[in-house]
Amino acid sequence: ATQGLIFRQLFEKASSTYTYLLADEGTKEGILIDPVVETAERDAALCKDLGIKLTYAVNTHCHADHVTGTGKLKELIPGCKSAISTASGAKADELFDHGKVFTLGKHMLEVRATPGHTDGCVTFVLNGGEACFTGDAVLVRGCGRTDFQAGNSEMLYDKVHSEIFTLPDSCIVYPAHDYKGHMCSTVGEEKTLNPRLTKTKAEFADIMANLGLP
Repeated sequence: ATQGLIFRQLFEKASSTYTYLLADEGTKEGILIDPVVETAERDAALCKDLGIKLTYAVNTHCHADHVTGTGKLKELIPGCKSAISTASGAKADELFDHGKVFTLGKHMLEVRATPGHTDGCVTFVLNGGEACFTGDAVLVRGCGRTDFQAGNSEMLYDKVHSEIFTLPDSCIVYPAHDYKGHMCSTVGEEKTLNPRLTKTKAEFADIMANLGLP
């Protein structure tokens, strides 16, 4: 656990989506990653319970399987701003690009562009590599599909290896989804055990082209 950080991993079961709440224990500044509209009231109530001032509700990418909760949270929490990558093509109060840093008291979340699942995907890196929030770019022993939303398997492979797999092996990987009950992994685990991303780029592209997803 990161010292001085309030951290909660929250779950929305219909879409198997993880929402993450991070806040500084001292200043109570908070950020919510990948909120879902159906659980926005739960998230707002938790912020109130913990005395957290939610400054941003951000998305790792445009989600096809659920509606984001950022709009609802802005209604429930005055002063909360929505944010998403410029490349996503989506609307938000603030658009960000690779290299943007969100500050929560003494903690930092750095934006790394990791497109491939969609053309606007990002990974948020906590405090230089203590943890990373990978969206659908890296899942526990998997990755997001690349066959729609301007997906590109070669790009995903390159970005995961250059932006995520260069983080410390001990860096905890928190994905946007899990369908088998896993909650997190590490960069070291996924670099050695991920059945897709440990292959060559050509093999990876072939796997992703033949998933047979509906």
